[in-house]
Amino acid sequence: MANHVLLNNKTLAHLKVITKSGVKFGDNISNTLTFPTEFTQIQKEYPILFSKNPETGEFQSVVLFGLKKDENLYLKRGKWQASYIPAVITKGPFLIGHEDKEVNGKVISNAIIYVNMDHPRISETDGEPVFLENGENSPYLNKITQSLATIDDGANISKAMFAAFNEYNLIEPITLDIEFNNGEQISLTGNYTIHREKLAQLDGDALAKLNRAGFLQMAFSVVSSLENVQKLVDLKNATL
Repeated sequence: MANHVLLNNKTLAHLKVITKSGVKFGDNISNTLTFPTEFTQIQKEYPILFSKNPETGEFQSVVLFGLKKDENLYLKRGKWQASYIPAVITKGPFLIGHEDKEVNGKVISNAIIYVNMDHPRISETDGEPVFLENGENSPYLNKITQSLATIDDGANISKAMFAAFNEYNLIEPITLDIEFNNGEQISLTGNYTIHREKLAQLDGDALAKLNRAGFLQMAFSVVSSLENVQKLVDLKNATL
């Protein structure tokens, strides 16, 4: 089980995190969650799909790295072959939480950071320092904070985004039928995407409403990202 502790610069003053990529660090995954706050970057490199949370039944966004279980086609010789790495990956062993505090009679929710001390990237001898010698946040921790903010803000936006997509019936199931150069065929099912034709047929009021909310660009990012499915196929064929 994970051993999450509150991040602080006193008891964890010498904490370091190994930032190399590899199977032993859990990077051999075919997909992970992604968030609207990073769609514009994700769509340049990876396919974005929607899936349903098995526990809640609600839609969530996922990014594909591979076409088979435990396959990450972007990972080669311990390095990611992409200009952008999703926030769920870059955050490493850290996660964000919230703590309610009463200030002047009002309850304010403050973001706090936890670290999983059982994560394989945790070290006291190798990797990037989390804190500087004077106790201040290291440049590495500042990057982690940005990744956590991307996740936290994106999670808050997701429900409203999917509600807007559903309002205009823009979500449709998608099946990816793929054939590799060696003749092997696979079919990826159970995912969803944006319906291109219905998106193109939206009237001015609908387009304006989605645009004001910031969801129109997200819809186009999802559509555009599907071109990267062929990129995955090409990467897979190169290994055969």
